[in-house]
Amino acid sequence: MDSLQTNGSTGEGSHDFARARRIIKTDEFSSVFRLRPVQKSAHFVLYTRPNELAHARLGVVVAKRFAPRAVTRNTIKRVTRELFRVTALPPIDCVVRLSRPVNSKDQPATTTKLKVELRQELTRLFASQKKARIPK
Repeated sequence: MDSLQTNGSTGEGSHDFARARRIIKTDEFSSVFRLRPVQKSAHFVLYTRPNELAHARLGVVVAKRFAPRAVTRNTIKRVTRELFRVTALPPIDCVVRLSRPVNSKDQPATTTKLKVELRQELTRLFASQKKARIPK
C-alpha cells in the first residue's frame, strides 16, 4: 500500500492519473483554451499547450448539452483518462472537449459501439500529439 500511495501522490510513472497530471484550475483551462484547437475529430476538439513540467497533464470538458446523461459523460471522461494514461505524451497540457452530441436521452446511455467509436477518435487525437510535439 505504501508504494501505491507514494507513486500515486507524486504523479510519477506513466500509467497513473495523479492530481499532478490533471488540469484542475479554471485559469489553467483558460490558458489552454486561448490557443487554437490543435486537432478535431467527429466528436472532440483537442487543445494543447507546452508546459514546463516533466509530464503531460489532462483536462476533460463534457457538456451536458452534448451528453445529457451522467452515465454517458462519466464514460467519456473515463475512456479519455484511460487513453491518456497509456499514451506517452511529451510535456504538454491537453484539454479534450466534447464538441458534438454523442446521443440523446431517448437512446441508451452507452453502448459498446459508442465506446469503440470514442476510443478510436481519442486514440487518433493523442497519437497526433505524440508525433507532432518533440520537447525542446
